Amino acid sequence: MTTTFPDVTISTDRLVLRPFEEEDVTALAEMMNDEPVTAWTSVPHPYTHADAVAWATRVSHAERTEGRGIVFAVTEFLTHRLVGIVHLQNTDWRTRATEVGYVTAPWARGEGYASESVLAVARWLFRDQAFERLELRTAADNTASQQVAQKIGCISEGVLRNAWIVRTQTADGTWTDSRTDLIVWSLLPEDLDDGDGYADGYADGYSDGYDGYDVDHRADANGRAVGADWN
Repeated sequence: MTTTFPDVTISTDRLVLRPFEEEDVTALAEMMNDEPVTAWTSVPHPYTHADAVAWATRVSHAERTEGRGIVFAVTEFLTHRLVGIVHLQNTDWRTRATEVGYVTAPWARGEGYASESVLAVARWLFRDQAFERLELRTAADNTASQQVAQKIGCISEGVLRNAWIVRTQTADGTWTDSRTDLIVWSLLPEDLDDGDGYADGYADGYSDGYDGYDVDHRADANGRAVGADWN
């Protein structure tokens, strides 16, 4: 049984999803210190240059090579600027199921990049990797993340009560932890084949004709996958 994802690059009309590189460190550190990222995720705060180096050069790549999932650095096709992250994690190779998480840089929000990138990964996961389930978990008050789930066609399955810790910034600028519920969402292969607008890529206000993705399988001279892999 295959227990690692191949090293791939996925392209859409506007985006390139690829492994992280050392050149991403500065943009990654800036993105991960954004207040909403601090609030809704478990990343270190402050997110240091050393954290970014470790993630871009080692930790993200180990997600794939050690079989836990795969991490994509999401970049703009034209500018090569880092837009965000899509991370497949907690992968169950027997049931062909995995969980997706995503982060979008503050300057790139409102452009439909999150839904476009997650949808492209979902298509690749179902069509090329024969997976049967993609799961998302969103904090109860994280409406932006919930909108992404809805726009790509996910179904809300229920609530995990008191299952996550979020961070809230106080008046003096410090952060405090509090518990929250998690909403569980799922996407199945048939959810992408029902002919709705999201299955055709028209998610998050983006409707310029994107209707799929291209995959570049990277391999060394001996045919082995080389390169890449997060939370």
